[in-house]
Amino acid sequence: MSWQAYVDTNLVGSGRVSKAAILGLAGGVWATSPGFELSAEEQRAVIDGYKDIEKVQASGLKIAGNKYFTLQANDRSIYLKKTADGAVVVKTKQAVLVAVYLAPIQAAETTPIVEGLADYLISAGF
Repeated sequence: MSWQAYVDTNLVGSGRVSKAAILGLAGGVWATSPGFELSAEEQRAVIDGYKDIEKVQASGLKIAGNKYFTLQANDRSIYLKKTADGAVVVKTKQAVLVAVYLAPIQAAETTPIVEGLADYLISAGF
């Protein structure tokens, strides 16, 4: 399956993710949903956030031009919130999944979708 198919089918296609991207840990966007653009600075901040979890917890992250505050962060997953919307960011061995949900979708609907795909990619060596 192509990286784009993971975004289109597994993430956005689930109906529980509004917009998504897969970033390579070494840099670059592997796939993204239409109109969902993370600037180079945003991409770097997401990837570097795993090197300084305390900074992410204190400052949050900016994704596609929107500032999110951090609900929870660890060396695998970062859960973010902005008013009624939010984001789930999960690191695999070689990539970072970035999934945004827009109300009325809730974190409890989006999180298992993103975490499940991350588990699958990790098991496949990615």
